[in-house]
Amino acid sequence: MPMTYRAPLRDLRFVYYELFDGAALAALPGFEDATPDTVEAVLEEMGKIATEVMQPLNAVGDEEGCRLENGSVRTPTGFRDAWNLLREGGWMGVTARPEYGGQGMPYSVGVAASELMIAANLSLSMYVFLTHGAYDALDHHASDELKKMFLPKLVDGSWAGTMCLTEPQSGTDLGLVRARAVDAGDGAYKVTGSKIFISAGDQDITENILHLVLARTPDAPPGIKGISMFLVPKLKLEGERLVPNGVTCPSIEHKLGIKGSATCVINFDNSIGYLVGEPNKGMRAMFTMMNAARLHVGVQGLAISEAAYQAAAAFARERLQGRALTGAKFPEQEADPILVHPDVRRMLLSIRAFNEGARALTAWIGMTIDYAESSPDPAEREAADDLAGLLTPIVKAFQTDLGFEMANVALQVHGGYGYVREYGVEQLVRDARITQIYEGTNGIQALDLVGRKLPAHTGRALRRFFHPVEAFLAAEAGNAALAEFTAPLAKAFERLQRATLWLATESLKNPEQAGAAATDYLHLFGWTALAYLWARMAKVALDKSAAGDGKLSRDEAAFYDAKVRTARFFFERLLPRSGAHFATLMSGSRTMMEFPDTAF
Repeated sequence: MPMTYRAPLRDLRFVYYELFDGAALAALPGFEDATPDTVEAVLEEMGKIATEVMQPLNAVGDEEGCRLENGSVRTPTGFRDAWNLLREGGWMGVTARPEYGGQGMPYSVGVAASELMIAANLSLSMYVFLTHGAYDALDHHASDELKKMFLPKLVDGSWAGTMCLTEPQSGTDLGLVRARAVDAGDGAYKVTGSKIFISAGDQDITENILHLVLARTPDAPPGIKGISMFLVPKLKLEGERLVPNGVTCPSIEHKLGIKGSATCVINFDNSIGYLVGEPNKGMRAMFTMMNAARLHVGVQGLAISEAAYQAAAAFARERLQGRALTGAKFPEQEADPILVHPDVRRMLLSIRAFNEGARALTAWIGMTIDYAESSPDPAEREAADDLAGLLTPIVKAFQTDLGFEMANVALQVHGGYGYVREYGVEQLVRDARITQIYEGTNGIQALDLVGRKLPAHTGRALRRFFHPVEAFLAAEAGNAALAEFTAPLAKAFERLQRATLWLATESLKNPEQAGAAATDYLHLFGWTALAYLWARMAKVALDKSAAGDGKLSRDEAAFYDAKVRTARFFFERLLPRSGAHFATLMSGSRTMMEFPDTAF
């Protein structure tokens, strides 16, 4: 059974225009064209491209992989043609500014479109999103001269982008970066050093590649405070010609997954580059790119889980094995489809409930970023920026941990067929695994949450989440129809509040308490955030069904009914996990930190 993918357009429409007020985005400056009709047309077209062009290349990319020939990376068959199709459709510039050739759509629209691309083909989408990330970093931090020179090339897709952080001795600890940049005069620098694990670091699909490189100038202070960012083209312009710039790819990695995305060692040898932003302030510019990348990695967890769910649900409807426990459901067939079995339904509903909750959480943070960047109200911008900063590590780590888990669950639905290549789901499992590692491992995301985001501005960001949840619970306190959803939400929220207070108190006495609790706290937060959104989604679906009063179409009535039933499953079968995370984190750090080093 070959894998197929269908864009979840109805659920995206529900999240953006029924759960949230996506239509209000058109009132923000610069987003006047982002009407519901336009946005839905954009997503529908991307859904077609994802299904008809990108998804058929997913297995091709996995089977062929990338190869290094004479110092140049060759991408899998069809990748360059697919890129050119995306170029012609303007997909590299959906959210880019019109003055650089972009369409100027809201960031959240780009996030929604990215889910469809990733679900269809994560490896191919990597080239696209790294280019978007380079655009964002330059747009926020580069000089006007650099923007005019380079951004149109990224937006039209003739050039691509990467970010070059990691070195053999410097992964998470970027203060150990050794790459050097020496002033070459006329505003240029000569950059020398070696970077590893560079996604899309070399390829044959674009004319040129712009590398954003972290390096030190000779007089830079030590550690993280001495890092600057430089834009280093693979090929530099000499008059009208592009000529080599001392940027080489000596090797590529042979990986567990995302084999169609080249992961490269990139060497810079007196390569001409240009300072982006201020000297020794490179981390500020890089975090712009990294935060966008972290959100997109969180989307990868959701997208892969959605592709896995669709494959597993199709298999469960067609695979005939055994009979239902209550008697044959299809006596005319030699066996019933495995969809009749409770454990198979448990697995499918677990994936579905996670996916729809994560889609809502992803939309929430995407729209929050739009307000943080474009609202004319300074107070609204500040509140939105606080919430986006708080939710980013949660979206990245929680959604990728669960995305990998749910891809494995989908493989289990397939049984032995899931373990073989022909059915495609084993590729999703392998591809999903990297999402928990790159752009900051999930353990680092958890430490970022408890060590930076919670205490920042005396807990101001935390209140941006707590207050809406409190307001929702207060508003629905007398709603008997919603009680089956609000009651467990209130319990989970109370546990999150208690855990937050415990962390704030204990970490002052012993920082290792926060480190030991961080991952469980992040997951407790993630489940509580999904519970809040699932309760809201259940309310919307119940209200829509009641307002329809029997006048809804059969498909619409079934959609809202399934939404409520999925919400029930979430609260009864998935949200109880939050209690285990609460109990675990409250146990403290003693058992792990008192274990003797010599016993490992």
